[in-house]
Amino acid sequence: MSDTLNIKPRSLFSEILILIKHRLSLSVVFSSVASYLIAFEVFSFYTLALLILGGFFVVGASNGFNQIIERNRDALMPRTQNRPLPTGGLSVNQAILVCVILSFLGLFILYIINFRTAFFGLVSMIIYLAIYTPLKPITPLSVFFGAIPGAIPFMLGWVAVTNKFSIETGILFMIQFFWQFPHFWAIGWVSHDDYLKGGFKMLPSGKRDNSTAFQIVFYTIWMILVSTLPYFSFTGELSIGLYSLILILASGLFMLFQAIRLMKYKDKQNAIKLMYTSIFYLSFIQIIFVADKFLS
Repeated sequence: MSDTLNIKPRSLFSEILILIKHRLSLSVVFSSVASYLIAFEVFSFYTLALLILGGFFVVGASNGFNQIIERNRDALMPRTQNRPLPTGGLSVNQAILVCVILSFLGLFILYIINFRTAFFGLVSMIIYLAIYTPLKPITPLSVFFGAIPGAIPFMLGWVAVTNKFSIETGILFMIQFFWQFPHFWAIGWVSHDDYLKGGFKMLPSGKRDNSTAFQIVFYTIWMILVSTLPYFSFTGELSIGLYSLILILASGLFMLFQAIRLMKYKDKQNAIKLMYTSIFYLSFIQIIFVADKFLS
C-alpha cells in the first residue's frame, strides 16, 4: 500500500474523472458514434451530441458504481489501489452522488433521442452492475454477461437513428460481443496475478493455460466470421464492399495470428500484444464500416 500513500494530491474534478474512467468511457462512446455515422440518412449534429453526452454519462456512471461496489477489492490490487475510493480521494457518499446524477442525466439525455436508446442504455447498466460485477468473484462466466453491456454501444448509434432493434443492430451487437472475449481474456491473462489478489475469477479455466488460450482463439474466429457478414446479403441496410471485406479479414487474421501465438507460447508478452491488437482491430473495423458508407 506504499504506492497509495505516496500519490500526489488530486483535485476533486480529477478524482471524479478517475472514478468514471473518462478515457475508457470516451472510447466506448466512439463505438456509438461509429454506428450513428453508419446508420444516418440525414445528419443531425443535435442527435449525435446527445448520443455522445448521454452515452458518456451512462458509461461513466456504470464505471463509477463498479468502483463503489469493488472498492475493498480494489484496495488489494496494485493496479487499482490508487483509485479515488481506496485512497480516500472521494468518500463513498460523494461517489454515489456523482454516479446517481450522471445516471439520471445520461438516461434522460438518451431518452430525448428516443425511448429505445434510453432503454438499451438502462439495460446495459443493469446487466453490468447487477449481474457482471457481482459474478466476477464467483465465476468466469461473468465475462459472458459483461460482454452484453460491452456490446450495446456499437448498436446504440443505429438505434438512435432508427428507434428500433433490427438485423443491423443485431449484427453490430454480435461483432462487439464476440470481440469482448479475446480482448477481456488478454487483459485477464496480463493482470491474472492482480485479479487473484482481488479475488476475481476472470480467465475461463482460472489459469493461464491451453484451455484459456484455445477459447481466446475460438472466439476470435467467431468475431472474424461475424465481422464479415455485412458483405453478404444477410444484414439488411448494413453492408460493406469487397475492399472493406479484404481489410476486415486482413486485420482479423492478424488478430487471430496473435491469439495463436498466445496459445503457442502462453506468456504475458504475447497476451499484451493480443490486448493491443484487439483494441486496434475494433477501432479499425469501425472506421472501415464508416468509410465504406461514404466511399462506396
